Amino acid sequence: MSFKVKVRPQVWVFATTLGLEHRRAFKRAGLGLVKEKGDIKALGDKLSGYYRLKVARYRIIFRYTPDRTIECVFAEERKLIYEIFESEMGRILRDD
Repeated sequence: MSFKVKVRPQVWVFATTLGLEHRRAFKRAGLGLVKEKGDIKALGDKLSGYYRLKVARYRIIFRYTPDRTIECVFAEERKLIYEIFESEMGRILRDD
């Protein structure tokens, strides 16, 4: 089964700051999410209900919605993403 993938503005903006090779990797990873392909891991604790997709040294945080959509909500470098996402989660999810 396939999913629809929705990408929030922060993920698009982040991807545009990357070099060509990493932008291509982000695009391939997003296309793979349609079929749930890629290095995907469920997050726990305060981030339960969210998943991460590993793309080189970057991570994309996403969640599943009831209408078979995968919503990519945040992207950042691995060393920063979890602290930033957890602290900014409420604000990020309200912005569209």
